[in-house]
Amino acid sequence: MERSEICERYWDIKLEKVKKALERNNFTVFIASNAEAAGALIMQKIVPQIEGLKSAAFGDSMTLRATGVLEAMTQLDGVEFIDPFPKGAPREEKVALRRRALLTDLFFTGSNALTEDGKLVNLDMDGNRIGGIAYGPRNVILTISRNKIVPDVERAMARIKEVAAPLNAIRHDYMKTPCQKTGECMDCRSPDRICNQWLITEKCYPAGRIRVVLINEEAGL
Repeated sequence: MERSEICERYWDIKLEKVKKALERNNFTVFIASNAEAAGALIMQKIVPQIEGLKSAAFGDSMTLRATGVLEAMTQLDGVEFIDPFPKGAPREEKVALRRRALLTDLFFTGSNALTEDGKLVNLDMDGNRIGGIAYGPRNVILTISRNKIVPDVERAMARIKEVAAPLNAIRHDYMKTPCQKTGECMDCRSPDRICNQWLITEKCYPAGRIRVVLINEEAGL
């Protein structure tokens, strides 16, 4: 068996186990072979099943952006799609849009980490992303690539501090944090600190409110 076949089989097994763990925790779960397939799954199967869909928004996620869903949602008839991150807009306008996003019918985002026993672990700067996951939007769709999977909550928090947070700080080059230079968390007190609020989602409530699309490739940060 070729290395690629071995790796493919490994991740097929791993994702099925994580899927079952999430389902035990009351999430609705789908598996897609890659980001493009995830986008097609969301737009062709999941979104059409959401009753009374009139408004949607998103919390920033590179994995989500890779699926093409955001562009597709802007073209969906009859649905107001709120962009909480308009380029060049003053912060007051962005904050107002992010507050509106928390009252939509559908909220899209990703997750910083996912444990093998089906828990979501996230760390936010101002809380608009974790706020949407926890409460507000009637439906939530999360796109999570396989590189976000870790054994437990402790490893999830370590991954976020050691990998995801520094990478996100570097991505937002207008922010000034120590980790942009060191590549590791310095537990800073910078005004631009992005590590402020944790959310650990052990179970989905109400059951099925959060739909998770597992992506069988590496994506995002």
